Amino acid sequence: MRSKLVLHAVDSHTEGMPTRVITGGVGTVPGATMNERRLHFRAHRDDVRGLLMNEPRGHAAMSGAILQPPARPDCDWGVLYVEVSGCLPMCGHGTIGVATVLVETGMVEVVEPVTTIRLDTPAGVVVAEVAVENGAARHVTLRNVPAFAVGLDRTITLPGGRTVTYDLAYGGNFYAILPLDAFGLPFDRARKDDILAAGLSLMRAINEQDEPVHPEDPSIRGCHHVHLYAPGATARRSRHAMVIHPGWFDRSPCGTGTCARMAQLHARGELPLRTEFVNESFIGTRFSGRLLGTTEVAGVPAVLPSFTGRAWITGTAQYLLDPTDPFPEGFVL
Repeated sequence: MRSKLVLHAVDSHTEGMPTRVITGGVGTVPGATMNERRLHFRAHRDDVRGLLMNEPRGHAAMSGAILQPPARPDCDWGVLYVEVSGCLPMCGHGTIGVATVLVETGMVEVVEPVTTIRLDTPAGVVVAEVAVENGAARHVTLRNVPAFAVGLDRTITLPGGRTVTYDLAYGGNFYAILPLDAFGLPFDRARKDDILAAGLSLMRAINEQDEPVHPEDPSIRGCHHVHLYAPGATARRSRHAMVIHPGWFDRSPCGTGTCARMAQLHARGELPLRTEFVNESFIGTRFSGRLLGTTEVAGVPAVLPSFTGRAWITGTAQYLLDPTDPFPEGFVL
């Protein structure tokens, strides 16, 4: 058996969405911060992302996380987030998967009933509180980076002349948030292709006409997520379909999207602090969240979000790259 590369992984899923946690084989990526490491990895090691996320080892909705030593002394582990669309600043469902893997593989000191893990991410420090029972991770509560509304009631013109009104918020990634009714489509998985096309059309228009840029870090930019909430959604319980670049749905309720949605609802005066918000995915799985307080990001009013979800380990693997493999970076079909 020949291989140019050996990558050790623990696979998991968070409320239906996969996270391939890479526990060894990548080495420490250069950079003084996790975001510098993200940018270096994106520029110099993107072939590894393609190998792990794309077919034939991954699939069109694959997601992963690469464990690193932390870049700051007050954290336990560093994390780089990878998926078919690229390298994210933060991934909520992925972080729940990482925390679950760290506990259940013994890669952190496990304390019952709660194991607290400080994670150094490209978006900032994220604290994971893992509820542990008999050594097993039952659920994970994340205290995420600050979230904020970028703009409410923005309008944009789509190809064909349709004008759409949406809110834009940040929860670790940028999200366009609007009712699915804006496209005249039902919340029905049988219409998933039409819903996907509508979300991608809006995403392209936003990035072409009014690309969002993080006020503190211009390397975090672009809207790659569109949150389309279902009829009957409220500020206490909401269902949605999350369209993600380059063309797939989040299977989980989306962690950073839940934070962005809570920031949007708070900016509208609909979600008070310390009030439970239940966010349901396109396949019916749920995260519960709440806002713990307020802060500012570069002078912009922001909130401190947390949310809770579950993950399950699905397998372990060693991924190899034979020198004669014709797809060293995988392929996209």
